[in-house]
Amino acid sequence: MRAVGIIAAKEVRDGMRNKWVVATTLLLAALALTLAFLGSAPIGDVKVSPLDITVVSLSSLTIFLLPLIALLLSYDAIVGEVDRGTMALLLSYPVSRWQIVFGKFIGHVLILAIATVLGYGLAGLAIQLILGNPDTSSWMAFMAMIGSSVLLGATFISIGYLVSTCVRDRNTAGGIAVGVWLLFVLIYDMALLGVLVADHGRLLTAERVNWLLLFNPADAFRLFNLTGTANVSLFAGMAGLSDDMATGRTTLLLVLVAWIVAPLALTTVLFSRKPV
Repeated sequence: MRAVGIIAAKEVRDGMRNKWVVATTLLLAALALTLAFLGSAPIGDVKVSPLDITVVSLSSLTIFLLPLIALLLSYDAIVGEVDRGTMALLLSYPVSRWQIVFGKFIGHVLILAIATVLGYGLAGLAIQLILGNPDTSSWMAFMAMIGSSVLLGATFISIGYLVSTCVRDRNTAGGIAVGVWLLFVLIYDMALLGVLVADHGRLLTAERVNWLLLFNPADAFRLFNLTGTANVSLFAGMAGLSDDMATGRTTLLLVLVAWIVAPLALTTVLFSRKPV
């Protein structure tokens, strides 16, 4: 495990040197603060927690932004090293291929986790200082959103590693990574909506739709955050859906974990057979 830690630490240092952490932290904090203050503007005297509104807004933003950042971090993690010839040098040391995969993965997840926790966390503290003290349930929803955001990012880092292992050059990996982002963030839900409209509820019942949503990690993340508490689900317009959900929040978290483990395990198997 020492080799895994050394590789992970190297990835974090490289991320710091390339300003990935700083840039991502500033971007997430700026967007979170903007959404918080814009979202709190129209509430007036209505007793609505600005933090709950921020959870709803940031959940939608995170689905678009964090998967893209995660894929940009990871799409050339393997193939890039092979192209540059540094993978052959790395393998000349007493280190296993699975240790390389896990070390690089942990390093990239740490980069994304630091940026997410700092960016969203600073925004949450600013909301508390400027807009008032949210109640405990609002803070719990906000913290759960931050934690699940890290899991969502780790999911797409894992998928990015699988893409990076399956291709032979960085350009192909980049193109496939963009396609993966479009598939999970935009195309999947649009296709599912089109099938629902065409089906008229004959085959796709509400329960089946709930299970189909689990095949998309972005949808699992959305359901986890927008149906988590009564206030958040009410503001998100998903109060009815939260009552009809066939899966609980624990199941949704396990789905995200499965989306991390499965691509990473497949990456390890494929990389062990990949010529370098």
